[in-house]
Amino acid sequence: MQKAVEELAQGKLVAFPTETVYGLGADAASPQALDRLYQTKGRPRNHPVIVHLGSSQWLGKWAHCNDWAEALMEAFWPGPLTLILKRVEGVSDQLTGGQDSVGVRMPSHPVALELLNRFGGGLAAPSANRFGRISPTTAAHVETEFQGKVAVLDGGACPVGVESTIIDVSGEEPVLLRPGHITPSQLSQVLGRPIAVSGGAVRAPGTLESHYAPSTPAFLVPSARLAEVLALVETAKTGLLSADPPSQELFWLQAQTEPRNYARELYANLRLLDGAGLKEILIETPPQGEAWTAVSDRLARATQGFKETK
Repeated sequence: MQKAVEELAQGKLVAFPTETVYGLGADAASPQALDRLYQTKGRPRNHPVIVHLGSSQWLGKWAHCNDWAEALMEAFWPGPLTLILKRVEGVSDQLTGGQDSVGVRMPSHPVALELLNRFGGGLAAPSANRFGRISPTTAAHVETEFQGKVAVLDGGACPVGVESTIIDVSGEEPVLLRPGHITPSQLSQVLGRPIAVSGGAVRAPGTLESHYAPSTPAFLVPSARLAEVLALVETAKTGLLSADPPSQELFWLQAQTEPRNYARELYANLRLLDGAGLKEILIETPPQGEAWTAVSDRLARATQGFKETK
């Protein structure tokens, strides 16, 4: 932990666990560290990053608070919720992608909180992987992603497993920009008003059409068509993520039937399938409903570069 703090203070990068995924941390106040962050990830310079805070008391250094933010912080911080707020003067375009807003969150993982509080400042921390690829949920994933070239603070497997919910509360109405562990219904209950789920003008992390993607071509297959599609594939080179075992012998991983368990294992499953030397990956489309929204969002983006369904 102490070495991680020292390296961050020197402008170096350190990957660390949060409750969602592992983040690639850089001193959010250091232009040199942020340059290194964008270069290491291969991240577009206009794609904003989230500032991670060790305390809600630090918020004023980065953003202008408002009543909506106060209510949401009281309900969900520390936790997997990112707030988009108007940035204060002096906050770098490197953090905001040139926008007049900035994303902030306070993670709940004890290792992340200890790191942030020992460091004593904000850390920009997008997911610790190459831009657009599968997010990491263990230290081993980060080691594999960067071939040991990035220091990693190991805090075990991430308990949530998908990125934070992002809500824009910088404008006239709250807008959900990215679904996550915290649902629109939960947000609406706290704010006492409906949450728009489209129409936001703010660019936010993890919202590109193609994202979280394996290198192996991956396809979503509706449950009703799964048997039909499996009858046509080359089983020796096909991987499958589904709730029930297939009749054919192929590389099969069992998908959890409870949405939060599915989310926790999602990226680890995708990485395992991606590293198995397969020709293609088939993913049974998950159930519908609000509890599955975050999982469905990640899978749609992970397969978008190939096509939505096979």
